Amino acid sequence: MTDSTTLSRRAPRRFWGWGQADASLDTREQATVKTMVEQLEVPYVERAVPQVHEFRLPSPRVAAPKALVSVFSATPLDRLNHCVGKSYADLARMWLRAPPTPPDWVAFPDDEQAVVDILDWAQAHNVAVIPYGGGSSVCGGVEAAVGDSYAGVVSLDLERLNRVLEVDPISRAARIQAGALGPQLQTQLKPHGLALRHFPQSFEFSTLGGWIVTRAGGHYATQHTHIDDFVESTRLVTPNGILQTRRLPGSGAGPAPDRWVLGSEGTLGVLTEAWVRLQEPPCFRVSASVSFTDYFAGARCVRALAQSGLNPTNCRLLDPMETVFSGVGDGRFAILVLGFESSDHPLQAWMERALDLVRDHGGTFDADAVARSLAAQGGDEHRSGAAGAWRDAFLRMPYWRDPAVGLGLIMDTFETAITWDRFEAFYASVKADVGAAIERATGQEALLSCRLTHVYPDGPAPYFTLAARGAADGSVASALAAWRDIKQAANAAVIAHGGTITHHHAVGRDHRSGYEREVPALFRQMLAAAKQVADPQGIMNPGVLLDPLARQVGHSGILASSFRKLH
Repeated sequence: MTDSTTLSRRAPRRFWGWGQADASLDTREQATVKTMVEQLEVPYVERAVPQVHEFRLPSPRVAAPKALVSVFSATPLDRLNHCVGKSYADLARMWLRAPPTPPDWVAFPDDEQAVVDILDWAQAHNVAVIPYGGGSSVCGGVEAAVGDSYAGVVSLDLERLNRVLEVDPISRAARIQAGALGPQLQTQLKPHGLALRHFPQSFEFSTLGGWIVTRAGGHYATQHTHIDDFVESTRLVTPNGILQTRRLPGSGAGPAPDRWVLGSEGTLGVLTEAWVRLQEPPCFRVSASVSFTDYFAGARCVRALAQSGLNPTNCRLLDPMETVFSGVGDGRFAILVLGFESSDHPLQAWMERALDLVRDHGGTFDADAVARSLAAQGGDEHRSGAAGAWRDAFLRMPYWRDPAVGLGLIMDTFETAITWDRFEAFYASVKADVGAAIERATGQEALLSCRLTHVYPDGPAPYFTLAARGAADGSVASALAAWRDIKQAANAAVIAHGGTITHHHAVGRDHRSGYEREVPALFRQMLAAAKQVADPQGIMNPGVLLDPLARQVGHSGILASSFRKLH
């Protein structure tokens, strides 16, 4: 079944922050931000948000190709929107009215042939190309930091490639263009009674292609944790040709080509479409909020749940400080947000067994609230109580961050994964190392929390949140300088204590140093060799995964393991 509907252009985005240009906080949210700011001993004052006319951008260094001029833009707003992603440093630089060098042009191809033509032109004119989905990168993955060896930079935005092209209801799969935002693909799949069920926090403002090339994590805490689990085949336009993989439910035929595409972050080519596995939307849902006086007892409970085969949809353990940040607790208890969903069967047996494990580990819960959830199952009861409050805060937190950044606060996160046998020591060591770095950089005691976002039978994915006053005078510049030191310390800590540099936020430029320590040098040589075949002129997203100058296999830059300067 084919769907040729073309969706409307995206609504204007907030170039200096998160979400839509006209987004605003309601009265309750304004009070939340005010309280959060004042707790860090920073005066809460309204500051004028950045405006486009305040920025002076250099003229494009290279002329747009005449045959493609209709899809090229150099308007200040387009260039600012494609200048950076949405990390703390990205927002701080916008508040300072001091963004990095913007792309010379933003290209909006209408179809795959236009993508091919843009790459051909870029190769011929030594122009770097930055593939761009929704621009929600929080690790320096989409900015034009490519060095001085290129004649120019083009940000290649896939927003017009946003259609569900074909649906296979028998196999429950769909062929979808890479530029489809989460809500766009959801809307187009709904008439077919199917859904992808992949909901990262950035769902509203990120794309299928972005999820695939960054190996994004979704809302499932177990089983289907990454977009990897839903990818059936991919289509990648490279400067050296098109890589189309075969659509199969599984294969044992050698190294899988899709694995070169997953996590490639625009360094090998432009993902234009993919076949993805779908599901029927759930009609049964149950949830529970569980409290633990001992955080590590809660972690052991989560390990038991992860190893039980119950596969909860939600199994997020918030440490006591994280409950304060999320507005679901007062810091006295750790809270486990536990939930199940199914499109096929009621979930009472699953929840009852999960609660047996909770009791075994000293967890407490509101039995009446759980009973209401079990009785409702298909309603909205699963969004009540602490579970619902956490969900609401989770989705709105990026909006709360915007004004805080403008007041000189540092609000950021970093995530990793570690095996269960090392988790308790890892948690304590990372908090100690990063906490000490926060005190050195800001002169104040750290506010540092953790939640487990995804859990596996062999280990969890700890997700740390930090908040600090950058400087007593509220200087954004001072806060940005402190953030750089803290970010480097966080990168070093998770690697030094045995974790991954990133569980689902990608590598980009900010995590390059940790990535180079995490993967073997021989593998980096293999990756560089693959890049030379797919991208012989080295124009694709230079600086992400590989150095901009690593255009020949064996170049010394490929194996360099230096700590990259963060922005």
